Amino acid sequence: MFEGIQAVLFDLDGTLIDSAPDLGAAADIMRTVRGMPSLPLVHYRHMAGAGARGMLSLAFDMTPDHPAYDAYKEEFFVNYERCMTERTHAFDGVHDMIDALVQRGMPWGVVTNKSQRFSQPLTQAMPLFASAGTIISGDTTPHAKPHPEPLFEAARRMAVDPTRCVYVGDDERDIVAGHAAGMRTVAATYGYLGSKGDVKSWNAHVEIDFPTHLLKCLA
Repeated sequence: MFEGIQAVLFDLDGTLIDSAPDLGAAADIMRTVRGMPSLPLVHYRHMAGAGARGMLSLAFDMTPDHPAYDAYKEEFFVNYERCMTERTHAFDGVHDMIDALVQRGMPWGVVTNKSQRFSQPLTQAMPLFASAGTIISGDTTPHAKPHPEPLFEAARRMAVDPTRCVYVGDDERDIVAGHAAGMRTVAATYGYLGSKGDVKSWNAHVEIDFPTHLLKCLA
């Protein structure tokens, strides 16, 4: 379906890895230490891709303009650093998909809005990422998605024309960034889907409901 592709780039949380259990746990412990009841993982899952902003919104109905937001955010970050590899795992089918890309000689990389403070130790702890050609974090460039600059930086580091890349993500901002970078875009509908789950409205070139289905687009 996609011709002339020379590299595949992926979002991280909700696309390659299911980090919702650790993100939710980091926020939920903030509730329990304050004497508030614990909330189930399902309460947090759909907003896991929104990081601290999403987790604090769900745990405390707190927005960034709250006077205590910065302090709560740093507390969340510290909690997450302590637990971020305890429950996080690759989605079913991701290892098979990456293995197939490697066997085909197709370079791949990651472009995430997760800051390097978390993305670096997390990906270094997971063997899945040993074959990644590059990992671009939310603070690698002056911009984060939906700005296309992180995708351009990934393409530069992999020495590939952006128009010869595919970008796969589970949030509307991933598809917006991919289009802006001139890349083919794939919506991973098995992911978190953010706060706007109407995937059709994102206008991705392709939608996949299982990781290995991406391979059919590259045949």
